[in-house]
Amino acid sequence: MLDIKFIRENPDKVKEACKNKNVDLSGLSVDWFIDSEKEKRTIQAEIENLRAEQNRISRGGKDNESLISQAKELKERIKNLEPKLSLLEAELKNFLLSLPNIPFDDVPVGKDDSENKVLRKVSGAFKLPFTQVKDYMELGEDLDIIDTKRAAKVSGSRFGYIKGGLAQLEFALMQFVMDVVKKENFVAVIPPVMLKDEIARGTGYFEAGDEKEAYFLPDDKLYLAGTAEQPLVAMHADEVLEVKELPLRYLGFSTAFRREAGSYGKDTRGILRVHQFDKLEMVIFSKPENSRKEHELLLSIEERMMKLLKLPYQVLDICTGDLGRPAAKKYDIETWLPSEKKYRETHSSSNCTDFQARRLNIRYKDESGKMQFVHTLNGTAFAIGRILIMIMENYQQKDGSIKVPKVLQKYTGFKIIKHKA
Repeated sequence: MLDIKFIRENPDKVKEACKNKNVDLSGLSVDWFIDSEKEKRTIQAEIENLRAEQNRISRGGKDNESLISQAKELKERIKNLEPKLSLLEAELKNFLLSLPNIPFDDVPVGKDDSENKVLRKVSGAFKLPFTQVKDYMELGEDLDIIDTKRAAKVSGSRFGYIKGGLAQLEFALMQFVMDVVKKENFVAVIPPVMLKDEIARGTGYFEAGDEKEAYFLPDDKLYLAGTAEQPLVAMHADEVLEVKELPLRYLGFSTAFRREAGSYGKDTRGILRVHQFDKLEMVIFSKPENSRKEHELLLSIEERMMKLLKLPYQVLDICTGDLGRPAAKKYDIETWLPSEKKYRETHSSSNCTDFQARRLNIRYKDESGKMQFVHTLNGTAFAIGRILIMIMENYQQKDGSIKVPKVLQKYTGFKIIKHKA
């Protein structure tokens, strides 16, 4: 959510952000908001003046018929103004929640993901020493470590059983991430994955249509989390943090749930795009002046882990049209998938400035004693299913077995996933 004062003083920046982020304001405009917000303040002032007059009259004596008549008139005027104020406040709040965050000046302007900017490639296109490359599903079924057929029998499409050595590899990845991020003072958290309505909306994704992607339990009025970012950021809702605590860094592990309503026909086979997956997510609460440095830290951690796994990847600077509403700056990492001969997204990291903190009322008291909103940042440590896919394909051997990345072998206790004897 944007600061109302910022909107009043920078209407052109807000309009430009809406245009560059492809945000449809449903027929309303920034100018309408500014005019209506001014009208709201006028009505509020009028009601306050009428109430002050009521208080003055009430001190004039209950037996004065003239004052009694004036009091009734004032009460009626207030009664007529209050519904108008309530309606205007609701309209303004809904509009305010629909506005996107303002992109940083160095974010490339572009209409969609086709205009994202490649910042660097690491290791180039990965070349296996043989030509008959198998895709991860062929490998997984041959080795009996992925089973989507039985998962479909149990749960329907876009689910999978992860078994045997691949399941052990997932646990290894979790411990690997823990060992990497603890050096940067991240606190491990296993958050709840069911969210109240106001919490689910607090991170700012629903206005962009992500509500359709969320699973909802109507009897309990709870949403299933689509990422650990949601409960981790909301953990400090309506709190005032100590400045000496900042930055607060968390590593959350959770199962994530997504309907994939907008992905009809995309990646229908396998476990690349599923309704349920495990994810390790980093979240940081930062002072505003340090948030860009914290964002670079998130990206550096993601790249460090990719380099330790020796997976080929590229880093993207995300353009305005693909940025999403909450983010002011976003990087993606895409990893090389040999069977498709292209890079696929495995990580993202975003600086959401004070956009989420305003919605969730997360503040801190600065060194001068002034209340400020924190900046929130998030970054993927691993969307585990996707990184398992990348390891399987890039570490496959000619005989159909899969080598375990050297950095993970101390956690797995084995060096290769092979066919059962």
